[in-house]
Amino acid sequence: MLLDASILDRSDSVPLSPPGRQSANGACRLISARDGWIAANLPRTDDLEAIPALLEEAPGGDIWAMLELRTPRHSCASLVGRAKLLGLAIARVAETAAPELPCSILRVGESQRTGKPLRVIDFSTLWAGPLCGSIFAGMGAEVLKLDTTERPDPTPHTAPVLDRRLNGRKTRQSMPIAEAGRTLNDLIARSDILITSARTRALDALRIDQARVFARNPSLIWIAITGHGRKSSRIAFGDDAAAAGGLLDWREGAPHFIGDAIADPLTGMAAAASALAMRERGESGMIDASLSHVAAYVAAQG
Repeated sequence: MLLDASILDRSDSVPLSPPGRQSANGACRLISARDGWIAANLPRTDDLEAIPALLEEAPGGDIWAMLELRTPRHSCASLVGRAKLLGLAIARVAETAAPELPCSILRVGESQRTGKPLRVIDFSTLWAGPLCGSIFAGMGAEVLKLDTTERPDPTPHTAPVLDRRLNGRKTRQSMPIAEAGRTLNDLIARSDILITSARTRALDALRIDQARVFARNPSLIWIAITGHGRKSSRIAFGDDAAAAGGLLDWREGAPHFIGDAIADPLTGMAAAASALAMRERGESGMIDASLSHVAAYVAAQG
């Protein structure tokens, strides 16, 4: 299968500008702190409202101006620590060490080859996970795109052209979150590959955990896409994750973004490649595909 390069580009769906210290989509900025640089990604209204608490300042005024003015008073560690508590996607530039491989793999057992098309459950949202699923769909896999009615994937509304490219070949199904745990576990038990993009604690609440999933389907390959790894409760998006991995350009002593949310498409491709390699080796197990770790791996390649 030839990969359609358009799945790496959302310029026809999202207003973009040339990246600099501000990301191409305008939601993330690189800001100087007391002892380094941070990337602050604030795509949601709630994120902007939480910034006074992050900086320990009174509300009021322009949020980005407040960040630029007050961030130099704080250390990177204190800002990242408070951001974690507040649920903000903020990272220190180059905080993530480069791994030996782009994705961490935990082998559980053996995968089964039936000669039939792969059965893939895509329980992911936004860009990295759906892109990963689109690669399998392009290879002829039967991909079921699932989401919940309470927290649907926003891409069909925010970037409909990109959504058609990423998800157009998939069967879609939405369900109330109260039904999701039981239905998903039943579907996973009959699938070859599972793609998730939620944090571990959210999946645990749906009873989708490593022990239960592999007990029912030991031949499964589970691709778990997260911002900073399955063991982390931090959130991340493509631009701040790229900054965490050091996948940036430095000019005149300051970091600048490269590309558009580049950690997202890189992680989607790396995760799919890792899963296909496991299938080729006849292995089953867990693929921990972290946006920041993939970015750090790519940055280390020069």
